[in-house]
Amino acid sequence: MAKTAIVTGSARGIGKAIATKLAKAGYNIAIIDACPIENSQQTADEIAGLGVETMAINCNVVSSESVKEAVAAVIEKFGTIDVLVNNAGITRDGLLVRMKEEDFDAVIAVNLKGTYNFFREVSPIMLKQRSGRIVSIASIVGLQGNAGQVNYSASKAGVIAITKSAARELASRGITCNAIAPGYVQTAMTDALSDKVKEAMLEAIPMRRYGQVEDIANCVGFLVSDDASYITGQVISVDGGMHM
Repeated sequence: MAKTAIVTGSARGIGKAIATKLAKAGYNIAIIDACPIENSQQTADEIAGLGVETMAINCNVVSSESVKEAVAAVIEKFGTIDVLVNNAGITRDGLLVRMKEEDFDAVIAVNLKGTYNFFREVSPIMLKQRSGRIVSIASIVGLQGNAGQVNYSASKAGVIAITKSAARELASRGITCNAIAPGYVQTAMTDALSDKVKEAMLEAIPMRRYGQVEDIANCVGFLVSDDASYITGQVISVDGGMHM
C-alpha cells in the first residue's frame, strides 16, 4: 500500500517543490492550500503525472473545522496519513512600532495556529498507526529574529516550540517531528527586489547564493525517509550558513 503525504500551502513555491519531491519518492499527495481550488488542482494534476495519486483540497488552516474536514477527506481517499508537512504561511511585515494589531494576529493565526491545528488532527491517526513523520517549515528568523518581522519571527519560533514539544509526546509511538529553518530562498518575491537589496541579502549568506526551493524539499525528503528514523525534535537550518 502506497504511503500518503499531506503538504500544506503546496499549490506553489516551496510547498509545491516538497510535494513534487515526495511524489517522486512514491507518496500519494494531498495538496492543501487556501488559494482558489483550480490552482491547487492544477498542481495536483501536474504531480499525478509522476505516477502517484493526488487530491486537491481548499482549506483555511486557521479554522479547526476546515482542517478536520480536510484530514477526514484525505483518510477517506487514501486510508492513511504517513507524512505531514506544515508549510502554509504568510507574512505581514512592518516595524514593531507601526505594526497593526490585525497584521500581527493574522500571521500568528496562519503560521502558528494553522500548524497546531494540523498537528492536533493528524497526530491521533499516526499514534494509532504507531508510525509517522511530521516536518514543519520554520525560518531562521524564528531562531535569530529579524527587524520588521516581529510577528513572523514569533510565529516561526512558536512552530519550533510546537515541534520540540510534540516530538517528546509522540516519539514512543514511532513518530518523528522535526523542523526546517530556511534562510533566503529564491522565489518570485525575492526576484522582484531591487539589485541593492539583493546584494545586501547575498552579503549576509556565507555561501553567496540564494537557496532554491529544491534545497528545502531535499531536506524534507531526508527527514521523512528511513535514513532519518532516529532523528526527532531537531531544527535543521537550510540557509547557506546564515545562522550558525
